Amino acid sequence: MPDRKPIRILLVDDEPLARQRVEDLLRAEEGAEIVASVDNGAAAVDAVRTLHPDLVFLDVQMPGKTGLDVVREIGADEMPATIFVTAYDRYALQAFDLAAVDYLVKPFDDERFEQAFRRARRHVELEEMGELRERLLAVLDGGSRAPASSPAPGAGEGAAAAASSLSPARGGSPYLERIAVEMRGKVRVVPVSQIEYITASGPYVELHTSERAYLIREAIHTLEARLDPNRFLRIHRSIIVRVDLIDTFHRGAGGDYEVQLKSGARLRVSRSRREELERRLGVTG
Repeated sequence: MPDRKPIRILLVDDEPLARQRVEDLLRAEEGAEIVASVDNGAAAVDAVRTLHPDLVFLDVQMPGKTGLDVVREIGADEMPATIFVTAYDRYALQAFDLAAVDYLVKPFDDERFEQAFRRARRHVELEEMGELRERLLAVLDGGSRAPASSPAPGAGEGAAAAASSLSPARGGSPYLERIAVEMRGKVRVVPVSQIEYITASGPYVELHTSERAYLIREAIHTLEARLDPNRFLRIHRSIIVRVDLIDTFHRGAGGDYEVQLKSGARLRVSRSRREELERRLGVTG
């Protein structure tokens, strides 16, 4: 895109050769502008606060203040889009828990770098759509709505959605009526009444309707707290279901439990949540 806005980048790594490697790769990327390159966590915190970069390549294992410490000090909600760079794959889960866009495990190849950078660029572009999303939901909700959740990257090529906004119901109700989902440069508003069930995978959830599933970055416990408990019930640590759509409750011989929805979908029920489900369904004995 010839008119694409430059993406301003901060590099943070205590190894000069590692910083040079990322710099060399960024030279091949259109619109990549390196605003600073620093070698420690304290300098990274200062650079984020003063330079306001769009993207940070952040080493995890640094003496003193680590990359994870940097994010915690700035605050995950205040951090720019972040790609963690680490020598150990075990840090990946912590990276995503702190809202990283992606992570690179050293040594990484050019293709893996390009994939992470494309994802990060998409994240930044989605953030720039925030004003559009806010205007749309303000119109839908008469100007009263909760703060939007942070935009996030798609979970891979062809992901249905990359970010969401949780919008409260009209009339002062604390529960959601709709969720705005950003999809490939557009905003789709998904009515909560169309959601049949919700599944979680790491920092993402999928909203399943009769037509399709919408992927958003949202913690399942956060979303659960915003849904009407008279309509939705969490039946597993990674599954929320709309109770009135449950058709059949299956009890397996091995102690496993499932519900079958009117659509035919079958969902697991954890043992710790079985009693609450049976109570809601009026199951006895």
